Amino acid sequence: MTGTQATAPGPRPGDRSRPFRAWLLDGLSETTARHPGPHGRPPADHQGHRWWRVMCLTGVDYFSTLGYQPGIAALAAGLLSPLATLGLLALTLLGALPVYRRVAHESPHGEGSIAMLERLLPWWSGKLLVLVLLGFAATDFVITITLSAADASAHVMENPFAPDWLHGSGLWITLGLIGLLGAVFLKGFREAIGVAVVLVVVYLSLNVVVLAAAAWQVISEPVLVPDWWDAMTAEHSSPFVMIGVALLVFPKLALGMSGFETGVAVMPQIRGDATDTYDNPAGRIRDTRRLLTTAALIMSCFLLLSSLATTLLIPQDDFKAGGPANGRALAYLAHRYLGEGFGTVYDLSTICILWFAGASALAGLLNLVPRFLPRYGMAPEWTRAVRPLVLVFVAIAACVTVYFDANVDRQSGAYATGVLVLMLSAAFASTVAARRRGHRRAAVGFGVITVVFVYTLIANVIERPDGIKIAALFIVTILLTSFASRVHRAFELRAAEVDFDDTAARFIDEAVAAGPLRIIASEPSEHSADEYRTKERRRRQETDVPDGRPVLFLEVFVKDSSDFTADLTVHGDEKHGVRRLRVESTTVPNAIAAVLMRIRDRTGRIPHAYFTWTEGHPLGQLLSFLIFGVGETAPVTREVLRRAEPDPGRRPRIHVG
Repeated sequence: MTGTQATAPGPRPGDRSRPFRAWLLDGLSETTARHPGPHGRPPADHQGHRWWRVMCLTGVDYFSTLGYQPGIAALAAGLLSPLATLGLLALTLLGALPVYRRVAHESPHGEGSIAMLERLLPWWSGKLLVLVLLGFAATDFVITITLSAADASAHVMENPFAPDWLHGSGLWITLGLIGLLGAVFLKGFREAIGVAVVLVVVYLSLNVVVLAAAAWQVISEPVLVPDWWDAMTAEHSSPFVMIGVALLVFPKLALGMSGFETGVAVMPQIRGDATDTYDNPAGRIRDTRRLLTTAALIMSCFLLLSSLATTLLIPQDDFKAGGPANGRALAYLAHRYLGEGFGTVYDLSTICILWFAGASALAGLLNLVPRFLPRYGMAPEWTRAVRPLVLVFVAIAACVTVYFDANVDRQSGAYATGVLVLMLSAAFASTVAARRRGHRRAAVGFGVITVVFVYTLIANVIERPDGIKIAALFIVTILLTSFASRVHRAFELRAAEVDFDDTAARFIDEAVAAGPLRIIASEPSEHSADEYRTKERRRRQETDVPDGRPVLFLEVFVKDSSDFTADLTVHGDEKHGVRRLRVESTTVPNAIAAVLMRIRDRTGRIPHAYFTWTEGHPLGQLLSFLIFGVGETAPVTREVLRRAEPDPGRRPRIHVG
């Protein structure tokens, strides 16, 4: 067995004379999640971390929603906020948690639900769905960055020790925090689980103190609960109406479920068992499920208690835009009942964890693009480098921040849309996976969860269409740039490695020893002796192949034309007295070109390939090549060779009759 391995491209030598370009394109990455960061793929000798430490890594995104979730719940549901929160917790524990426990089992290497759907749906349908989901994922992560930074700026401005000149500067503070986040990634983002553990422990501990103080206040004023209940019953005629209204408004609280997709994305960071293998990481799957369950239970308790505390202790008008509790309900309670000193400490911890949630989201974005788009051939060359992507995403986040004027409430709809679409995709993928495995009860359960997520998503989009607008912008941008890149890169060799089995290598060596290597490109149909003899006779007549000289038939079988690259293994066999080289690939002409180039490199001789013209309109043949991997093979093969080998003297010869 012999082969050639493509090397990862990097900056051209001339780029070193331009320091900025060399710095910008430094660290080009071909492999998935090669960049540093909490979501990065660990090296082969990486031992991983305990599951509870990795939970803190996901928690900087998940738990940080406590900074703004209670205020958003109060705005959405008013006095019914605790009941609506109960609906959210039911969907979290009975819906999202089982779904992502299934995702952890089906996709244990950090690919997440998007990769599950890619595997479940064949050909271009899977690729298109993935591109659309990437648009929603981009919405989720970008809004995570902008919303978290906006809420952090709210905590800065509302702090009583903040200088007067900071008040009313929320937009500029938010843009500054986003810029600082981008600067960290431009410099280099290293493993941060230790920092995440400290942030999460401190932040949750401070929240326990705030909620305990709030509980003491409620106990000290026993009239608070009856007054709240009387106010609710005065607004709504019966408990059934209250429950109905709460169920109608709870989709607005959906951003409180963020963090599940991140939880499965960081699975490679979990240590697992010493007996784990790549094909069966049972310990990692078990510990990931512990992570998801523990995080969901912790967050559910905090969400319910914070909703009760803020509803009972904060006047409803204070939650509105411009109010002291807008976007910072728990911080409001910390300052009010524990003093300005403790409140300032709470503000600082909230600002840090919200800012670090943006770091987690940006790392997720930098994972998604290299994970999918280059593999599809749907990414420009520079997307393999981290720094250009950081600049692009920071610019997008800045534009989104300006569009929403750094307003937490206005961004919550877009955030919830991205979260819900990812959860809906995970529920649907789990339903299909369970059904294919014959688990009927699980498939029915996941199907019901999928329906609930469909309702929640539709209700959220109808109420707050900003999310679908932003997601549509991302989707259109991703689709246009992806297909433009695919067309631009269509004429690459697209084979990372070409191997010959022993029979194929022997056929090639014997043919070279007999004279110039002559290969007939064949599109097999009948595989009969008459077919091969007829093709050989016509090629000899039309292209002047000398009689008596040995020829090899090269046959390419297209397996999945929606894929872009594939390692090629050339198998040799003999049938009806004809020696054949057979290979599976994503396209015919690119595979032929790659095999010819590899034969040249292996033998040191220039091979000759013989084709016949294909009937049909040139434009139709081009479209057939781009979509189905077949078409006018001869000219496309020649163009691929021309781009791969600039020296005509070393280029394999193409003959067409």
